[in-house]
Order: sequence, then C-alpha cells, then structure tokens
Amino acid sequence: MQDPNEDTQWNDILRSKGILPPKEKEISEDDIVNMVESSVQKLQNQDQKEKEDMTLDELDELEDEEDERVLEEYRRKRIAEMKEAAERSKFGHVLEISAQDYVNEVNKAGEGIHVVLHLYKQGLPLCALLNDYLSKLAIKFPATKFLKSISTVCIPNYPDKNLPTVFIYFEGEMKSQLVGPASFRNNLSYEEFEYLLGQEGAVPSEIKEDPRPKVKDHLFSSLRGNDDGNNDWIL
Repeated sequence: MQDPNEDTQWNDILRSKGILPPKEKEISEDDIVNMVESSVQKLQNQDQKEKEDMTLDELDELEDEEDERVLEEYRRKRIAEMKEAAERSKFGHVLEISAQDYVNEVNKAGEGIHVVLHLYKQGLPLCALLNDYLSKLAIKFPATKFLKSISTVCIPNYPDKNLPTVFIYFEGEMKSQLVGPASFRNNLSYEEFEYLLGQEGAVPSEIKEDPRPKVKDHLFSSLRGNDDGNNDWIL
C-alpha cells in the first residue's frame, strides 16, 4: 500500500481533491523551541494577570512572602557555607604525635584533608627552623592538618641523614615527601617553605613563583658592584 505521507505527484493530486488529508508537518528543533517559549510566556502572562487582579494589600502580602523566601534561602546558604568553612578550618595548630597516633592522625585524617607531617630531631637547626615555620603555617592554613614527631619516636631507627623529613598526605594516602637537607635547600625562608608546600598541594598558597633569589642575579649584581670601570675581570 502506498504511503499517504510520501511526497509523490499522485499523492499531491489526491490531497488537492480532498481524497487524502493534508500531509503532517514534521516538527523541527525551532518549532520545539518556539513551543517552549510560548508556554513560558503564557505562564508569565498568567502570573502577571493574577498580580494585576490583586488588591494593594494582597500585593504587599505577596511581596513580603517573596522577600521572606529569598531571605530564608540566603540564610540557609550562608549557614551551609559557614559550616563547611568551620569544618575545613578545624585545625590551626601543630600537633605532636607518636607512632601510636600515626594511623588515627594521618591515615584516618578524613575526607578532603591534607596532612603535613614533619619528622625532626632536637638540636638540628634546620629542623628547628621548619618547626617554627609550621607553627605559622598552621595558623595561616587551618584547613590543613600540621603534625610533627621526633623521628625515632615515630619511626624507630630513622636515619638522621634524612632529616628534616616532611611527608604530605591527602585523605590518608601519601602524595609526596621531602627528605633531607637538600630537599629544603639546606636553608630556606618561610616564603620558600610555603611555596614548596603549595607546589605539593598541601596548602592553597598564593605564592606561585619561587621566591628564592636567583643565583645568577646575585652573581651579576656582585660583579656589577665590584666593577671599578676597568673591567679587568673580562677575559
């Protein structure tokens, strides 16, 4: 049987004689968009019409209700934001731990938590310097858990040549480690230490460029400072 919707000359003749009904129009994407926009417009017009039919008292009451809804929604959003911020900022200090505390404080730190653990030894200047930096960083970045432990208390027989050591964990899994004086440039500023931790993702530092002075710049500055005009050092 021939399809009555098929585009043929015979079907066109039958439609012109009224024998076949008019061909069904295919719905395009533009037609769908127009139908949706038309429905939205009708709803808006209906809402506007309802408001136009209201008395002044009814309009005032409706406005108050809408204001209350907006304020309530804003209040709920702010409470949620404050709770989230409080949850993230629950540390703010450096906690001393032992081997017995390791699992609970490090491996079970919690979802979304970065942990910075410093293994140190009394009497080592670089270890003392990092502990001082950690105290400042813990206050600045309270969402990160900062821990410290005497190396042999945390890990028996841990070699002194590996000190200082900083382990960085995220959600209980070790992500990176800085081991030995060379990893800390043998001596570094607070800003450099924050930069290193920021590069490892442990803290949301705003220091994106290495603050350590460039050796090349110091060299040329020194050469320029010692230049007496004779340029005797030039080969």
